Amino acid sequence: MDAALDVLRMIRFTGGIFLDAEFSAPWCVVAQVTPEDCRPFTPVPVGIMAYHYVSAGRLLLQVGQGLPVAVSAGHIVLLPRNDPHLLGSELGGQSISVDHLLKPMTGGGLARIAHGGGGESTRLLCGFLLSETPCEALISVLPSVMTLDVAEGAARAWIESSLRFAATELAVGTVRSPTLLARLAELLFIEAAQLYLTRLPPEQRTWSGGLRDPFVSRALTQLHGFPERHWTTQDLARQVGLSRSAFAERFTESVGVPPMRYLARLRMQTAARRLRETLTPISLIALEAGYESEAAFSKAFKRALGAPPATWRKRHRALEEP
Repeated sequence: MDAALDVLRMIRFTGGIFLDAEFSAPWCVVAQVTPEDCRPFTPVPVGIMAYHYVSAGRLLLQVGQGLPVAVSAGHIVLLPRNDPHLLGSELGGQSISVDHLLKPMTGGGLARIAHGGGGESTRLLCGFLLSETPCEALISVLPSVMTLDVAEGAARAWIESSLRFAATELAVGTVRSPTLLARLAELLFIEAAQLYLTRLPPEQRTWSGGLRDPFVSRALTQLHGFPERHWTTQDLARQVGLSRSAFAERFTESVGVPPMRYLARLRMQTAARRLRETLTPISLIALEAGYESEAAFSKAFKRALGAPPATWRKRHRALEEP
C-alpha cells in the first residue's frame, strides 16, 4: 500500500462547492456535475469528480443499475467518475433533473435548491474535484460510489469544519481563501481513496505499484477502462510505445504479475463486484468481462472464485442484506 499512498500524496486537486440544497420528502432528482457548474471556479474542466456532503437528514443514491446507497447526515458521498445518478428520499417514483430546480448564484454565492413534498428535510452541499495531475489509472479502479464518514477521526473533523467554512464564504460571495477549497478537495479525495484501498484484500492491491511507472500506468488505464477487449501483451505494448519484451518485464516488475494474468484477475474482480452490487443479468456481465458466452464466463468465474456466478451472487447478496 505504500506505493499507492505515495501516488495519492502526489496528486494535486482543485475544487469548489457550487450548490446548497434542501429537499423535503418525498423527493427524487437526477444529478450530474456539468462544466457550467465548475465554470465560476475554474476553466472548462476535464475529468470531473462529484461529491455531496449531507449536513442534515438522509438520502438514497443510485448510479445506473447499481444498488442504492444510503447516506446519512455527516457523510460525504464521492463519485470518482461523475456518473449520472439518482438522489432521493425514495427512488421508485418520478424523478426531476436538478437543472430545472436550480436558483442561480447571486453576488458570487452558492446556487440553491428548495424542493420536495414537505416531509422530512435533507440538506446537502454539492461540489466537485478536478485533478491537476493525471490519475486515470487510480480513478479507473475506484468504485462508482464511495462514502466517507466525516465524524471519524481528526482529519475528517477538519474536513467537516472546512466544508462549513468554505460554504459560508461562498454563500456571502466573499471567498477569501481559494486555496482552502483546493486543499479541502485534495484531502477529501485522499481520505476516501485511502480508506477504500486499505480495505481491499491483499490480492486486489497489486495494481498500485504500477501507478509510479508512466508506461505501466497507461497500460493499467487501458485494462481498467476496456477490460472486455481481446487484449494481448503485444497490443498493450504497442499502446504504450514499448517493445513487447520491455513492456512485459516492466509490467511484471511493477505490478507483480504478467499483464494477461492481471487482466484475468481484473475481469473476475470486476464481475464479482457487479454481481454483488447490481442486478445486471449474468449474460451481460459475461460480455463486459470479455467472454463471448455465459458458459465460458461461468466456468472461469467458478475456477477463480470457487462457485458459479449465480450461486456466488445469491450467497454474497444475502450476506449484505440487513
